[in-house]
Amino acid sequence: MAGNPEWLLFDGSSLIFRSFYGVPQTFKAPNGFLINAVRGTLDRMASTITDRKPRRVALTTDEDWRPDWRVQLIPGYKVHRVAEPVPPALIPQMPVIMAALTAVGVDVIGLDDYEAEDIIASLIPKVEGPVEIWSGDRDLFSQVRDKDVVVLYPEKAGLAVVDEAEVKKRYGIPGTAYSDFAILRGDPSDGLPGVAGVGPKKAADLVKKYKSVQGMLEAGIFGPADAAYLANAQKVVPPRSDLKLAMPKGRRARYPAEPEVVEEIAKRYGVGSSLERLTTALKGLTKS
Repeated sequence: MAGNPEWLLFDGSSLIFRSFYGVPQTFKAPNGFLINAVRGTLDRMASTITDRKPRRVALTTDEDWRPDWRVQLIPGYKVHRVAEPVPPALIPQMPVIMAALTAVGVDVIGLDDYEAEDIIASLIPKVEGPVEIWSGDRDLFSQVRDKDVVVLYPEKAGLAVVDEAEVKKRYGIPGTAYSDFAILRGDPSDGLPGVAGVGPKKAADLVKKYKSVQGMLEAGIFGPADAAYLANAQKVVPPRSDLKLAMPKGRRARYPAEPEVVEEIAKRYGVGSSLERLTTALKGLTKS
């Protein structure tokens, strides 16, 4: 997809964390307050909006980093988040980021007990026209649909546009089967153990033969322990796409939405240039 989508949906948690780790912690406000994640988030959004030229924009949030309903099914699910769900230096920056986005005029969407990927997957069916998803979470590869949905995946070389062809090139499977592939292969970053003896190649072969984890369970090709894991994992891993969410407008009649608040944040935190770049990018949203 060459850009100019109807919607550009940002995985807010992925964006903020990558901004925190990708921007030096030498960036501070006049009062010494650390602002590297604030600057990084605003600047990355501005550059992506300018480059991809969407008609509408929204940012989704993790209202629960590790939902209990997922942990009950797979106890090790994202267990690494227990020790340090948010880096201490990032915690005070989070409300500043959200306040800045609201003041500029970006719709921020989240729902208790769910992650950003669930919000995105539940918004996609409500959208007419192509969608681009900015996310470093490969779970969202499961949402890829040619001509309709692609993932803008951040890599060292820049944003990779992951469409059906790219998913097949990387994993040998269709995008719709990515969750089944991840369940079988396992994913340490998500605390998924996978099935013993099943690596990427075998996982892809199984997906191609049986189409889905459910197909494998119905064929009875795994023992009781693996079958129990697979039955639970297929409820945990795929992003939820059935949440009752109101579709935001995705654009404002004017930017910034709250000029006085933007001015106050710019002055207090020394991020005026970043706020200006995001405001300019939003003013350029494609209207036709």
